Amino acid sequence: MNTYKKLAALALVLLLGAQGSSLNAQTKATRGTWINLTYQDVRNKYMNPAHVDDLDPAFWKQKVHELHEMGMSYLVILAIANEQKAFYPSDFMERAYPDDGRQSPVEAIMDTADELGMNVFMSCGWGVNQNDNLQIPEIKAKYLKIMDEAARLFGHHKSFFGWYLPVEDSFNPILSDHAIEAANALTERARNLTPGKKIMISPYGLFRAATEDPKFGEQIAKLKVDIIAYQDEVGCVREPMPMKRMKKHFQDLAEIHKKTNIALWANNESFTWENETNSIHSALLPAAFPRFLSQLTAVSQAGVEEVVSFAVCGIFDKPQSTMPLGQPGESQQAYIDFMDWKAGKGRWPLLEASFANELSNGAFGKSVVYENRPDSEFNKGNLTDNKLGFEDFSDPEWIGVKSADMETVIDLGSLQEISCLAARFMNYKIKNIAVPDVVVFYVSEDGKHYEMAKAVAMEQYSNDLYDCWIDMAVAGGLKMKARYVKMVAQNKNGSWLLCDEVFVNPVKK
Repeated sequence: MNTYKKLAALALVLLLGAQGSSLNAQTKATRGTWINLTYQDVRNKYMNPAHVDDLDPAFWKQKVHELHEMGMSYLVILAIANEQKAFYPSDFMERAYPDDGRQSPVEAIMDTADELGMNVFMSCGWGVNQNDNLQIPEIKAKYLKIMDEAARLFGHHKSFFGWYLPVEDSFNPILSDHAIEAANALTERARNLTPGKKIMISPYGLFRAATEDPKFGEQIAKLKVDIIAYQDEVGCVREPMPMKRMKKHFQDLAEIHKKTNIALWANNESFTWENETNSIHSALLPAAFPRFLSQLTAVSQAGVEEVVSFAVCGIFDKPQSTMPLGQPGESQQAYIDFMDWKAGKGRWPLLEASFANELSNGAFGKSVVYENRPDSEFNKGNLTDNKLGFEDFSDPEWIGVKSADMETVIDLGSLQEISCLAARFMNYKIKNIAVPDVVVFYVSEDGKHYEMAKAVAMEQYSNDLYDCWIDMAVAGGLKMKARYVKMVAQNKNGSWLLCDEVFVNPVKK
């Protein structure tokens, strides 16, 4: 087999993927989710809706089974009390669930996790509510009391993996002394109550973090916890296009954690917003899966040990579940996309490889001609140069047209076998940038007479108010010969179309 045929065969293998695993073995799937036991504000409108009986043990048993089917190994209970009512049989708090002999929600989760071999991080909050301030002695005392009860009631469960300390202090720009003191005080009690159990915190504020300042690492080293699952803040949209900064910060964190005994985990935010961002009056929605996949790839390349997410439960939901949870339609699609990616199906293997910068163009003797391209700051570069852009519309690798179809012709220099064609596009509604409705690939032997290879409809995600993401049109399973390849990206809504690469027989570097 000649070199070109080997590359073409490899491209087809990449396209089809390996069943049961993603293309890039280094990309970690999220294996854990936070579980919220109460409707607190509008953010929970779909994740934990008011019409769902979230106190019913049968509900949580089923949802834990469904999460296990997805591949979740870790369940992180956000809080086991709220408004001074407990979701377990407390001796000093009123019960939040009916005292009619039924199991508590926490007991139902623990029993089911025992049965399925899952790991639970037990909470020790809230003392009062989600705005608890551990600098207040009464609040801190209540946390310790809750921890005492939780250890006594649930410490014997084999699924009791450790503690989640809900002390989500912020890096502004480094972790404060009082945050460290609060976490370490709870850690000391947890180690006394449950020796050998892991202790995790999940701080926020990474956007503002001074990760290059030596003091940042010095503060981290003072913590006595076992795991820090850093919130990546992509869902919170702390800045308009957060991906580039997030990637850099996790790379910095990997170096910082090498000097500690604390495991580096990522808390990848899977959500976006229905209305305004970061507001208790705006519901959390499933983000477009291409955005989430880019997050997973980024933290995996940085070297995190595990990925957990706020959240899978309530954002991804199994289709046809008899106890549905999450935004109707979109949560089911998020589930399908996640499971298809894990199984190596569809466009996901190639898109993932491109996020990891491990995808190369297999075309030879390439040259590019652009048609329907008005003068624009985007019109520069080459669509077959193996240079990919970030999730940033100002990145010079993006080539764009506005209010017109994008047409690109690639001259391969000689007649070659074509097995796979693909193209990457950006979606960013804020700047009127959208992925094409349909991408049509054509091939030709002479550059004059073209035959359609395949038309690919691109997925249109409706939760698109704030996020910038990259998606890919993939035409695989082709058995054609051509010297020329034409891509026509159809634009029906007058937006910008931005493309950074057209792949002919893509191969992994």
